[in-house]
Amino acid sequence: MQPLASDLVPLSEQQMWRQAAAQIHWTRAPTQLLDSSNPPFYRWFADGITNACYNAVDLHVEQGRGEQTAIIYDSPVTATKQLISYQQLLEQVSRFAGLLRQQGVEQGDRVLIYMPMIPEAAVAMLACARIGAIHSVVFGGFASHELAVRIDDATPKVVVAASCGIEPNRIVAYQPLLDQAIELAEHQPSCCIVLSRPQHPAQLGPRDLDWQQAVAAAPLTDCLPLPANHPLYILYTSGTTGQPKGVVRDTAGSIVALKWSMSNIYNVQPGDVYWAASDVGWVVGHSYIVYGPMFNGNTTVIYEGKPVGTPDAGAFWRVIEEYQVKVLFTAPTAFRAIRKEDPQAELMHHYDLSSLQALFLAGERCDPDTLNWAMAMLERPVIDHWWQTETGWSICANCLGREQLPIVAGSPARAVPGYNVQVVDDSGEPVSAGTIGALVVKNPLPPGTFTTLWQAPERYQSAYFDKFPGFYETGDAGYIDANGYVFVMARTDDVINVAGHRLSTGAIEEVLAGHPAVAECAVIGIACPMKGQLPMGLLVLNAGVTDSEQQVVSEAIAKVRNEIGPVAAFKLCAVVRRLPKTRSGKILRATMRSIADGKAWKMPATIDDPLILDEITQVLATLGYPQPSTAV
Repeated sequence: MQPLASDLVPLSEQQMWRQAAAQIHWTRAPTQLLDSSNPPFYRWFADGITNACYNAVDLHVEQGRGEQTAIIYDSPVTATKQLISYQQLLEQVSRFAGLLRQQGVEQGDRVLIYMPMIPEAAVAMLACARIGAIHSVVFGGFASHELAVRIDDATPKVVVAASCGIEPNRIVAYQPLLDQAIELAEHQPSCCIVLSRPQHPAQLGPRDLDWQQAVAAAPLTDCLPLPANHPLYILYTSGTTGQPKGVVRDTAGSIVALKWSMSNIYNVQPGDVYWAASDVGWVVGHSYIVYGPMFNGNTTVIYEGKPVGTPDAGAFWRVIEEYQVKVLFTAPTAFRAIRKEDPQAELMHHYDLSSLQALFLAGERCDPDTLNWAMAMLERPVIDHWWQTETGWSICANCLGREQLPIVAGSPARAVPGYNVQVVDDSGEPVSAGTIGALVVKNPLPPGTFTTLWQAPERYQSAYFDKFPGFYETGDAGYIDANGYVFVMARTDDVINVAGHRLSTGAIEEVLAGHPAVAECAVIGIACPMKGQLPMGLLVLNAGVTDSEQQVVSEAIAKVRNEIGPVAAFKLCAVVRRLPKTRSGKILRATMRSIADGKAWKMPATIDDPLILDEITQVLATLGYPQPSTAV
């Protein structure tokens, strides 16, 4: 590959990406590293030809590792366990790709996937990649209206679904939700391929095909060579409301970046067991349940369960021991849940965790108290790393496969090679070390990041690149210290202004989380006619706490005043049973802020428990913030 003719990318990074690209399979290797002719629509490896499914499955079989386990399926909610080899996966994916072809799916057509955490979800994704169809996975159990919005935006030729999903205490029937969504949608898919699960058998209608019967009659289908920048998938961000925001990832950039990350960031080699305890409906599921591990020849774990309640707070430890997991990647909220139920990690001692090399956390800012607890209990590196749906892989991380840096609680360490992270003020001017500002990344973004928004290139540019010319606007606020460590403190909207003082809600949350009775917390900025904004804290307590809620609140308020100072004006605080979150574990701070400010708000499509907002509304009212508006 020719080096860049410009200085957009440092020579060291050019060399790194040339070497990384040489590690994947190409039908035709690229001769150009980066097409920078149309910023911010940069194109990596633009004249190459490859296929993601071939790199994820076929290649390993051809290299003689077909008998290696590709997928471990562990489902405590159905008492099911299954091992699928790369050879078996190749047969399943090839046949499902043949079924899609039988239904008229061609290169560039979209396929919407609406499934729980089962192997068939990965099979459907890989089958799409095999024939150049663009998949869009929607989290199983999504509400009909939101599903209809995505159907109309992606206009899929085929929908692939399961009859149900299974939660610890209930069965979620998917088919009625899907049928209603199709009724609401203007676009009509030609057919739905439905996997019938025994816990809630499918009721097939005129447009529906039974997965098992249809696949049995389908032919095996080979991989289709695809242009490097052919879209691999569309993934709608969890905050989507009204106008869809479909992140588009390309084929070659994804293969190169994700394969590189497996060995360089996570320090796993082919054959190692890698477990991302997430869901295929989220970006973590795409990058690190399906594609990343399989590009690298790892064994990946598909876990249909929870960190607690299936059956207890020792669930993760059982999986690590049983399958010799080398790296676990999950959200901080999962560890907060484990800590809440088992504060002393007593269940951990029932299991042999000797296979575990490291724990990686991402998806929600990891407060130092949670990180320190996990590190103390596991006695292993706990790596907080920062990335987004848009980037697809780490912006900042402690790269265990290169050089492990000292772990600093509260920081995802330094920028990963390929990312030039800077901090600027509202006018785009650089700020000094330690000063909070907007976190931005200098263009061009590295391979594997999003290339556009589906059917919305103008929005791609205006939402992410126009405010700070020459930079990608992450939407996160934070600072970089004198050692180059990045501290992601809050979303930009969550940096509050109290009587002219800019304060990070994340910094206040760090203090609150340090109280021994607090399992997790959230701080939001609410409108105040006198000071502009005031911080309000909501606390969830650990199991077994004997102190009264009033005592904990009083101590928490005093702790903030002592450690942040009176400037924080922190006096609004309450205990709640749970915090409202998305299904991926992100706390819905913006929704709570709207409730507190009396603004009209919409029930978030991705909320895990809508009823929890009723409790939050009542708690806010007791703090003097009654709400005149209702959900819209």
